[in-house]
Amino acid sequence: MSDEKKSLSETIRTAIEQDILSGKLPSGTQLEEQQLLARFKVSRTPVREALIQLESAGLVDLVPRQGAIVASITLREYVAMSEILVQLESLAARLAARRISAPQRKAIQTALEACRAAAEKADGVAYRKANDAFHHVIYEASCNDILSRQILTMRARMRGMRDLRFEKPARIRASLAEHEEVLEAILRGSEDAAAAAMVRHIATGGDVYADMIASMPGDGAARGRGRR
Repeated sequence: MSDEKKSLSETIRTAIEQDILSGKLPSGTQLEEQQLLARFKVSRTPVREALIQLESAGLVDLVPRQGAIVASITLREYVAMSEILVQLESLAARLAARRISAPQRKAIQTALEACRAAAEKADGVAYRKANDAFHHVIYEASCNDILSRQILTMRARMRGMRDLRFEKPARIRASLAEHEEVLEAILRGSEDAAAAAMVRHIATGGDVYADMIASMPGDGAARGRGRR
């Protein structure tokens, strides 16, 4: 592949990847080749190369006669990813406690206030958005781009599982209390406490989700969008 085509394919891959990571393209979305060609104004080759790269990253499935589809996961895969995510998020909190900057201190406190405001209104949609912002500040404060990318990629793949936890006021209140623990440990620079608080936060959310799955009728298949 020429350098020009390689550059085009990487640009396309990055754009689609960001759409997946942000939730703009949820699990199960079909990526129409003609739409991609029109969007990026390129030939088929760089688009197909970009999709192959996304498949290698586990973000896209290339299905015969159907084309490219944003990857979905099974309940078993979700549980396995949750076990890994606990450790990645814990490491991010540990590093953030060591490296957080003054602007990031302000940003994470602002995010927590947004969480608190949403919790007071029992607004699950607003809480989920504030929750995302809170965690993103921690990823940035970790100053580890590879770690942040791994977490965001895993969360993007897990987003395909239906998650109703933030529709329950009790879970929102519990999550807020857990955020407060994480924030306090990070701001005082306690790496061990920040890591432990994040483990409790992520693991508790996973337990809630597991209980929800267990109570579902049938095979417990649960599709949709959401995040811890």
